[in-house]
Amino acid sequence: MLVFICISLLSVESFAQINREDKLALQYLENGEFDKAEQLYEKLFDKNSSAYYSAYIKCVLGMKNYQKGEKIIKKQIKKFPDSLNYAIELGKLYKMADDKNKASQQFEKTIKELVPKQDRIASLANAFIAVKEFDYAIATYMKGRKYLGNTAFRYELAEVYNLKQEIAKMLEEYFDILLENEEYLQSVQNILQSKLSFNPSGNNSEVVKNLLLKRIQDYPDRSVFSELLTWLFIQQKQFEAAFIQSKALDKRMNEDGHRLINLAMMCVSNENYDVAIKSYQYVISKEKTTSYYAIARTELLNTINKKILSSGKILQSELLDLEKQYIATLGELGKNASTASMIRNLAHLQAFYLNKPGDALLLLQDLIKIPGLRPQETAECKLELGDIYVLKNDVWEATLLYSQVDKAFKTDVLGQEAKFRNAKLSYYQGDFDWAKAQLDVLKAATSDLMANDALSLSLLIGDNSSDGDTLQTTLHMYSRADLLLFQNQYDQALFVLDSIKMKFPSSTLNDDVLFKKAQIMQKLGKNDTAAQYFQEIINLYSNDILADDALFSLAQLNENAFNNKEKAMELYQELMTKYPSSIFVVEARKKFRSLRGDQIN
Repeated sequence: MLVFICISLLSVESFAQINREDKLALQYLENGEFDKAEQLYEKLFDKNSSAYYSAYIKCVLGMKNYQKGEKIIKKQIKKFPDSLNYAIELGKLYKMADDKNKASQQFEKTIKELVPKQDRIASLANAFIAVKEFDYAIATYMKGRKYLGNTAFRYELAEVYNLKQEIAKMLEEYFDILLENEEYLQSVQNILQSKLSFNPSGNNSEVVKNLLLKRIQDYPDRSVFSELLTWLFIQQKQFEAAFIQSKALDKRMNEDGHRLINLAMMCVSNENYDVAIKSYQYVISKEKTTSYYAIARTELLNTINKKILSSGKILQSELLDLEKQYIATLGELGKNASTASMIRNLAHLQAFYLNKPGDALLLLQDLIKIPGLRPQETAECKLELGDIYVLKNDVWEATLLYSQVDKAFKTDVLGQEAKFRNAKLSYYQGDFDWAKAQLDVLKAATSDLMANDALSLSLLIGDNSSDGDTLQTTLHMYSRADLLLFQNQYDQALFVLDSIKMKFPSSTLNDDVLFKKAQIMQKLGKNDTAAQYFQEIINLYSNDILADDALFSLAQLNENAFNNKEKAMELYQELMTKYPSSIFVVEARKKFRSLRGDQIN
C-alpha cells in the first residue's frame, strides 16, 4: 500500500513538473525566445512527441536550425508513415532553408507516391493548402482526377483557384458542375455571391459575363447558363439586360411568364419602374395563356402609380390617364378579392390627387362588402377610408374606423398602425397630451418604422408643448400645417409654416419648420430648394434632433435626384462620423458602401 502511495505521489509530482514546464515553454515561445523555449520543448517532446511536436518544430525553425528540424520531421515521418502533413512540412522546411530544388523534389515525391483513394488525395491537397503551396494542391487534385475520373474534385479545385485569384479557372470548374447537373444552379449562385464582387465596374463581373456568353454559344441547348447570366445582371442591378435575358428564356422554354413577374417585383423594390413596367407588359402580351395575366395587369397599374407619384413632378394628365386604365382593368377583371389592392390604389389616387373623395369613398365602401375579402384586407381598406375622412375633415368617422381596426388587430402591426393614425389625428386636432400618451405606448411597436415614427412625433410634442407659450400656439400652427400637408394642400401648409417663422422667430420649432418645408419642396419636385432647407438645418441646428435626418435626406437627394455620388458619399460619411447613434447610420453605411462599389449581401 505504501509503495502504491509513493508511486502515486511521484506521478502527481511528475505531472505538476510537466505542467510547469509546459506553461513556461509556452511563455517563452509567445515572447519569441525560441532558444529558451526549445530547451524545454525538447524534453517535453521526448516524453510526448504528438502533443509537443508543433511547438517544438516551431522553436527549431524559429532558430533557423534546419538540420535539426529535418531530423525531427523525418523521425515523425518514420513514426507516422500514413500522415502526409509531415512529408509536406519537410518540403516546407527545405523551402525555408532556401533549397528550392530539394523542396520541389520532396513535394513531387509526395504526389508521385499518392495512392488512388479519395480521402488520401483530399488530405494531401489540404496539407499543401495549409502551407500555401496552391500549385501542388492543384497538381494533387489533377492526379486524383486521373484515378477517379474527370468530374472529381470540382468544388475543391474551384476553391484553390479562388485562393490563387485565378477567377476564370475557378468559374470554369463551377460551370462544369452545372454542365453535369443543372440542379446545382442555386448552390453555384450562392458560392459566387459569397466569393465575387458584383459592382458594375468590377473586373470579376466582366470575366463572369464573358465566360457565360461563351458557354451559351457552346451549349445553346442548355438554358442553365442563360439563367446564370440573368442572375448576374440582377446582382449588378443591370435590370434592362436581365429583362432581355428573361424574355428570351421565357420564349425558348415556352414558360408562363413567372420569371418576368419575379424580375418585375425585384425592379419595383429597387425603384426601377421602367423595366418593371416592360416586364409586366410582356406577361400581359401572353394574354390568357398564362395564369399570371391578372397579376400582371394589376401590378402594372400599381407600378405606374408608384412611378408617377415618386417622380417629383406629377402631371395631372398622367393621373387622369392612370385613372382610366384602373377603371378599364377593373371592368375587365371585375371587382373582387383578387383586385382589392388595385381598388384601394385607385381610391387613394382619386381622393388625394384627383380631388374625387366622394368617388373614392364609394369604391372603398363597396370593396368592404365584397365576399371572400380577408380580414387583413378589410382592415387595410378601413385605414384608407379613415384617411379619406381625415382629408374631408370628418374626424368622427376617421377615428371610428381607426378604432375598429385597432380593436380587431390589437397585437398585429395593422392594429399598431391604426393606433398611430388615431394618435396623429389627435395631434392634428391639438389634443397633444392624449396623442403623446398613445405615441409613448407605440414606441415599443413591433415594426421599427412604426416605433421610430411614434418616437419622433412624441419628441416633437414633448419638446415643443411649452415653447414659452401656455396656449401652445406654435405647436397648434405646426400641427395644422402637418394636416394640410397630409391633405396635399401645399400652398396653405407653406403659408402656415412661414407664419410660425414670422410670428415666433425664436421658436424651438424652427428646425422642424425648415424640415417640413423641405419635404413639401420635394413633393413639388423643387429639389434644389429642398436641399437648401436641409443644408440650413445642418448649418444652424447641428446639435438638434433633426440634424441627422436632414443630413441623411440631403445625401439621398444628391444620390438620387442630383446624381452626385461623390457628394452623397461625403454626406453619408459625415452622418456616420458626427451622429454614430443615429437611426440612419446602418442605412447610411449600406449606401456609402454601395456607392463605393462594395458588394452588399
